[in-house]
Amino acid sequence: MTEHTATPEHLDVVVIGAGLSGIGAAYRLKTEHPGRSFAVLEARADLGGTWDLFRYPGVRSDSDMFTLGYPFKPWRAAKSIADGASIMEYLRETVAENGIDAHIRYGSRVLGADWSSANAHWRLTVAHEGPDGPELSTLTCGFLYTCAGYYDYERPHDPELPGRDDFAGQFVHPQFWPADLDYTGKRVVVIGSGATAVTLVPNLADQAEHVTMLQRSPTWISAVPGRDKQADKIRELLPPALAHRVIRTKNILFNMGFYQYCRRRPEAARKLLTGLSTRILKDAQLVAKHFTPEYDPWDQRLCAAPDADFFKAIKKGKATVVTDRIDTFVPEGIKLESGEVLPADIVVTATGLRLLAFGGIAPTVDGEAVDLAKQYVWQGAMLTGLPNFAICVGYTNASWTLRADLTSRLVCKVLSHLDRTGAVAVVPTPSGKLDERPLLDLKAGYVLRSIDQFPRQGDRGPWRVRQNYLLDSLFTMRADLRKTLRPVRPTVSSPATGEVVR
Repeated sequence: MTEHTATPEHLDVVVIGAGLSGIGAAYRLKTEHPGRSFAVLEARADLGGTWDLFRYPGVRSDSDMFTLGYPFKPWRAAKSIADGASIMEYLRETVAENGIDAHIRYGSRVLGADWSSANAHWRLTVAHEGPDGPELSTLTCGFLYTCAGYYDYERPHDPELPGRDDFAGQFVHPQFWPADLDYTGKRVVVIGSGATAVTLVPNLADQAEHVTMLQRSPTWISAVPGRDKQADKIRELLPPALAHRVIRTKNILFNMGFYQYCRRRPEAARKLLTGLSTRILKDAQLVAKHFTPEYDPWDQRLCAAPDADFFKAIKKGKATVVTDRIDTFVPEGIKLESGEVLPADIVVTATGLRLLAFGGIAPTVDGEAVDLAKQYVWQGAMLTGLPNFAICVGYTNASWTLRADLTSRLVCKVLSHLDRTGAVAVVPTPSGKLDERPLLDLKAGYVLRSIDQFPRQGDRGPWRVRQNYLLDSLFTMRADLRKTLRPVRPTVSSPATGEVVR
């Protein structure tokens, strides 16, 4: 791998990731800080992040596009729950309309990020493809904003499957879906019951002989309208920008209200969700066995079934749900602990994702590793111990973009704060001891497996990561930055003594 040693390029801000969050961050930087230089470094060859990576049949949003979309870019398509291709088209339009494409550098993977106290900037090691093969280059920036999410897009969760090598059929993981996979007339078993499995089952059922979803335990699944009829009426009456704001507000209030209802009245929420499933499937025993989890609604994220497509596939006999555990794989399929054998030509391991902090970047300060698990998150955006460093983490109970856009606006406010105070860098610093809490308060397996590797949230004020957009929208941008952001000055060595002075 070739490494360039020329004087590195310096930018005011570097954004990592050109997905939904990174594109939104670029828009905010262009509009709120037009004089600042910035670049968006994207490891892949195209924009879109999740929506470019996942290509499995039926890939779609599980949040409505009026809230998953940007507040500055009205969603104009008919369907509220959108497919991956439509979301990619929306992102490309956003990039083209706002001149963001000139700032995106594809094939640029950040391997390392080190904060230099002497120079008060981040030094990034970037890998990219050159004419003669892989190359390394160095880039410096005053502020680093990582919008790479918290999933490992190269290594999915891949649990040990006993007897896997004995299976005569084909294994497929949704994260690496083969473009040429032909499942027409095939018997397909989908292992898992999360959002990916709930999306795959009805879409595979259209062409497969039969699809079986194998789950260890039930998941809460709710039928939702694929098209928002109220939104259609509002768009008929109001100009696009105003209609988008009204619909967005309506959906935010509804989603937050339903979440609070589930958390405060779990038994009533259980009754509501099981009642809806029973009304569609017309089989209370089936719902009790396969669609009534032991955990309460929103202890884990709720799975959405647009236009009840998942339930309709089951009702038509094209798909089946089996709740059991795998004993071992056999040549013809999967032997369950109950003794039943599920015949399969294709097994789809929709067993979930792995968490990975900051896209795998391990930031250092003056060459020294920073223990991320001992740091606290400020305003859901910046970290103790890391100057001029921000992360983008969306909501677990609402559309990711709601918090992502708030975070990007907050980053712009911090940049304005640096200009106004004359500071070159700031680092969040709590006053007093904080009670430690996990960053993501979900009981989902993918969270519990890896959350100990992530920074923590505190128990109060700006150190608490709220899952409440209404409160965040009221207080985040009004925060007094002087109270919790400590100025960091460059360090230099005294020529006489060699001691570090400030």
